[in-house]
Order: sequence, then structure tokens, then C-alpha cells
Amino acid sequence: MRRTAIIIHGAPNGDEVYNGHVPSPSNHHWLPWLQKQLIVRGYEAHTPEIPNPHEPHYPTWKREFERYEINEESILVGHSCGGGFLVRWLCDHPHVTVGKVALVAPWIDIERTRTTEFFNFHLDPEFPTRTRGTALFNSDNDGRSIHTSVERIMSTVHHIQYREFHNYGHFCVEDTGTIEFPELLEFVTT
Repeated sequence: MRRTAIIIHGAPNGDEVYNGHVPSPSNHHWLPWLQKQLIVRGYEAHTPEIPNPHEPHYPTWKREFERYEINEESILVGHSCGGGFLVRWLCDHPHVTVGKVALVAPWIDIERTRTTEFFNFHLDPEFPTRTRGTALFNSDNDGRSIHTSVERIMSTVHHIQYREFHNYGHFCVEDTGTIEFPELLEFVTT
């Protein structure tokens, strides 16, 4: 069975998407670094580029995600909206078992400020039992909508590890000052 890893980016704003000086979401922040680290460790690692990421549409994200082999060895990593997407996808697929799951600053748009249907789903409190370990990475100085999402996930979902960081913001290169994320790499590979 192939060891795969799928790393899902977030939903940047339109200005960022259409700025030619900003890397595409799948090639920004720590995502390419993590992909490379997993490749050298023998994983078939992917960072799919979701079309129109600034306008999240669940069927589109699902279609792009499901192009890849997902099995009980698969590592799944999601940043922001990508983390929220993984939560929904895992809740919507109760018969699927995967490897490690890392949710980095997951956003599920509790107040529906940018999405309508994207996060309309039942939050299954037991979805981590179908993984080899699920961890949520949160920073003490991230935005209110992320903290609201994290609070909802942590108060509803069982068997999830919580890892808090100081002054990591939204885990973007502008916040952390680096493209490396060794704590995340350690979690998904051990």
C-alpha cells in the first residue's frame, strides 16, 4: 500500500489570489517545505491547488481532494479552510480510515461570514477514532473566527490532541518568520 500525504491549503482572499507577487496557496507558507520533507521520507506527498480558493465551494474541494489515493496510511494535513474541509470530509465519510490528521488553525466559519454551504455538516465527535491520531494546532494570537472554530471543534470532538503555540498567528510565513514547521512534521511522521 502506498504511503500518501495530502496537504490542503486554506482560502486566501481574492486580493492575494490575484496578486502575481504572492505564491499560489499550495506553494505558500510551510506547505511546500512539509511536502518536500515527506517526499524524502518516502511519502507520495501532494499539495493540490483548489480552483478559486477564495470562494470555497465544497463539491469543488471534494473533487480535487478525492483525485488522490486515500487509505489507512494516508497523512492528511489542512491549513485554515483546508483544515475545516478535512473535518467535514472525515465526518461525511464514516467508513474511511486514514493515518495521521493534522488540523492547522482550522476554520469552519461558524458565523458563515464567507461561506454558505461549505460547512453545513454534522460534526461527528468520533471522527478521530478512524485515524491513527488527530491533532489540532492553534496559536494564541490567531483571529477570532479561528478561535471560535477551534473552540467548537475542541468542545465537540473527542480523542483529539491540542497543541497551542505562542505568537504563531495564523501559521503563515508572515506570522512565524519561517517556512519550516518541524512540530507538524514530527507529529505526522511519528
